[in-house]
Amino acid sequence: MQDRHKQSVKFDTSLDFARKKDQGDELRDARDRFFIQPNEIYMDGNSLGMASKDAEAALLNVLALWKKDGIKIWNREDGKYYHYARVLAKPMAKLINADANEVTLVGSTTSNIHQAISTFYHPTKSRYKILVDDLNFPTDRYAVDSQVALKGYNPQEAVRVVASPDGRFIDEDAVVAAMNEDVALVLLPAVLYRSAQVIDMKKLTIEAHKRNIIIGFDLCHAIGAVEIDFDAIQPDFAVWCNYKYLSAGPGAIAGLYINKRHFGQTPGMAGWFGNRDETQFQLKHEFEHQQDASGWQVGTPPLLAMAPLEGVLQLFDQIGMRKIRAKSLDLTGYLMYLIDMKLAKYGCGIGNSREDKKRGGHICLEHDEAYRISRALRDNGVVPDFREPNVIRLAPVALYNTYEEVYQVVHILERIITEKIYEQYHTNRALVV
Repeated sequence: MQDRHKQSVKFDTSLDFARKKDQGDELRDARDRFFIQPNEIYMDGNSLGMASKDAEAALLNVLALWKKDGIKIWNREDGKYYHYARVLAKPMAKLINADANEVTLVGSTTSNIHQAISTFYHPTKSRYKILVDDLNFPTDRYAVDSQVALKGYNPQEAVRVVASPDGRFIDEDAVVAAMNEDVALVLLPAVLYRSAQVIDMKKLTIEAHKRNIIIGFDLCHAIGAVEIDFDAIQPDFAVWCNYKYLSAGPGAIAGLYINKRHFGQTPGMAGWFGNRDETQFQLKHEFEHQQDASGWQVGTPPLLAMAPLEGVLQLFDQIGMRKIRAKSLDLTGYLMYLIDMKLAKYGCGIGNSREDKKRGGHICLEHDEAYRISRALRDNGVVPDFREPNVIRLAPVALYNTYEEVYQVVHILERIITEKIYEQYHTNRALVV
């Protein structure tokens, strides 16, 4: 109730209020750099970020170079595109406050989990378990289970799962309590995809390292949405995708962080692009891995899956995560306020933390008819997403969403619920929701 009172002082329910907030928004010009679609309010940037003009320009530039130069593209601009992962690592590293040589752009989130675990998971008779939670995105668990099985263990016995007490949030103290002497590695989300819970990575890293346990984090719902300080946290590794808040495009190249103290360790999955530059084209059959994060690259960098990221990172670098995070918190705070004031009486609840430091970039609107309401929203000009069993995720992204859009989303929701428009929709799940 105290949080709600604070919000009521900060916000009000009028459309004029929303418009005044937009007029005073110092990030409002960033919206012009995205392809905003007419008659549509895009609230799904937590799943796939909107296309930007910066991303398009960078992609078209690489296409033009490929058309003109062919194989000569690799030598253009002092080898920029041959070393594209290193070039992009410099602005990317700023988003997590890491050294640029601790970051590489490679693969997908899932393949990078495989890479990290195959590198750091060396089970022994007494220490062989991997610790996870029961709410993380399924691909993380699939990768963990398969890596454990490759080592000859039964995942049901070698993967320790810390159960959530309420199906919404991870209990960090329970995670620490489960860090027994038989645990070799921990993998957790930095921000939980369903409830937007921000995990205390520093606390968990300290506790893991006290016990000589390797710990890594999935940043998929954190990168570009919350401020991250790996110089202070010092995890062993991290993985993330770049197509959500970073708007690098569907299936864009993913990110991998390897703490510099591990540079001497041999990558679990070696490939020729992880080999030292000096001997790479000697084509030896003995792997000589580069002694930084780029040594964890595998195959030839997919330039067309990387170029949009270059454009978007320019925008993030110009604005800075501090301003982006501040507006994001204000937008989500405003959305929660309107849900409380206008929708709570119709059975809508909020399934995320109201505390700023524990809330990521999206809001979890809970309702018994969440799936059918989400379908109705799409047909009424709003793009959300749905997560089982009863969550509509709404992500007002700081770079391209407005306060007036937040106001309109709640207005449309109220009409869908009060007029029972959602009853026109069936409950059969679509392919992508």
